[in-house]
Amino acid sequence: MNRVTNTTNDAAAPSSSGDGAQGWSPDSWKTKLAAQQVRYPDRDAVERAVRKLEGFPPLVTSGEIEHLRELVASAQRGERFWLQGGDCAESLDDCRAEPIANKLKILLQMSRVLVHGMKNPVIRVGRFAGQYAKPRSKPTETRDGVELPSYFGDLVNRPEFTEEARNPDPHMMVRGYQHAAVTLNFIRSLIDGGFADLHHPEHWDLGFLDHAALRPESREQYRKMATELADALTFMEALGDTTVDEMGRVDFFTSHEALNLLYENAQTRSVPRRDGYYNLTTHFPWIGERTRALDGAHVEYTRGIRNPVGVKIGPNTTPEELNATIDALNPGNESGKLVLITRLGAKHAEAAAPTLIEAVARTDKKVLWISDPMHGNTRSTQDGTKTRSFEDILAEREAFIDAHKKAGTHLGGVHFELTGEDVTECTGGATGLDDAGLSANYQSPCDPRLNYAQALEMAFVLADKLK
Repeated sequence: MNRVTNTTNDAAAPSSSGDGAQGWSPDSWKTKLAAQQVRYPDRDAVERAVRKLEGFPPLVTSGEIEHLRELVASAQRGERFWLQGGDCAESLDDCRAEPIANKLKILLQMSRVLVHGMKNPVIRVGRFAGQYAKPRSKPTETRDGVELPSYFGDLVNRPEFTEEARNPDPHMMVRGYQHAAVTLNFIRSLIDGGFADLHHPEHWDLGFLDHAALRPESREQYRKMATELADALTFMEALGDTTVDEMGRVDFFTSHEALNLLYENAQTRSVPRRDGYYNLTTHFPWIGERTRALDGAHVEYTRGIRNPVGVKIGPNTTPEELNATIDALNPGNESGKLVLITRLGAKHAEAAAPTLIEAVARTDKKVLWISDPMHGNTRSTQDGTKTRSFEDILAEREAFIDAHKKAGTHLGGVHFELTGEDVTECTGGATGLDDAGLSANYQSPCDPRLNYAQALEMAFVLADKLK
């Protein structure tokens, strides 16, 4: 995101009407039923928070969003690969230098593995700087006979099981914006300062090469690959084809689930010298399996913005429903607009993936297929701890790759919940972690994430499968 030069004034005021998709305006979603809608007890406080958000400057620019659309269109043609990852739900308390840098590092390291193995450019997208909202299966939670609102992420309330923490607070939207701005500023500074310079692989190290859980062959493979990439860049630069800044640095984009539409709408703007409206809280918003009703508020909102948008697709989705969803979210069948994110589960992927892929392959619809092998594979241990198996994640992803090969199409990307920390939340992989070891360092307030050793191993296996 640091390399885009944008001359458009994106500080234009938000508007309540416009010429987006047919019959669409930034406020038209308000006429629809909003799934996962938060019930705030103080409506006046909601209005104050929304007005505050409307007055803030944008977090991202329309120029960056248009650049990402071009890259998505390239990936739809098979010329690039999409890598997206980060926390299930960001915590405001983790808006600190080390956690942010570690998440950025592991994604950059994974992208390096994929570039080296696939010989294809990678679009790097973080679940950063705004992933503060979380859908829930139930609006309330009961513990020891006490019923309180569920934790919907730090954009809404707090995870502690107390009445004060769980009461939805509209000012959390303002705090979420402020923490997103700080996170974005730090990421931009890191990248502008050469943090992701491919000429200096030592800047990307996370101490993981000496981690006991990392297999020796992976450790040596990464060292060899880092040296080869740095040497290749130096050689190309010596030929005079390009410069260090052009080849050595990377683009990086942010994403989050567009769950709380009050927050998203407050920063939805038209800008001078560009057509349409942009959600300027993020480069890439997506809607989930629980919020993609064709007649719902979230589909209505996302269909009209210029951002590329994603939609989660589950194993029970029918071909007819899938094609109707595509038509609703991308009525003009524009390149670079729509990303389909499948979350099928390992036990359903082999049967469901071919049906969904072939339903779209028979049309001329322009989509980017991304596999999210995390959300369909969540299970609970005997003591109630939520976890995911590395082997299940791998099995779903590979089933999806195989289904694309048989259909003559291609997997365009992957979407992981991961962290750069040494957490113990997912079992399996080279770490050898089992259910009994999850309590050693389980930190996620919502869903389990791959730790950095598991994430890097996943990248190596993926690169080997796709090369």
